[in-house]
Amino acid sequence: MRKNMGTADRVIRTLLAIVIAILYFTNVIGGTLALILGIIAVIFLLTSLVSYCPAYLPLGISTCAREEPPAPPAAAAPPAKP
Repeated sequence: MRKNMGTADRVIRTLLAIVIAILYFTNVIGGTLALILGIIAVIFLLTSLVSYCPAYLPLGISTCAREEPPAPPAAAAPPAKP
């Protein structure tokens, strides 16, 4: 499984999950809404922990920082003539 979530994406998902948990434990949300948001919060936390979002795969999305390809080797000096 190749990582497709960057740091900012992971932090935002974690913060949203925490906000949903706070809303639930302070009884701001309840019933079906709490259940649906709770499931979403768990999914957000799990995907943040593994840095992989399966929904990004079919869409071709990756929020990871792009790694620079290695620089090509320097051209070798021509051999000295004797």
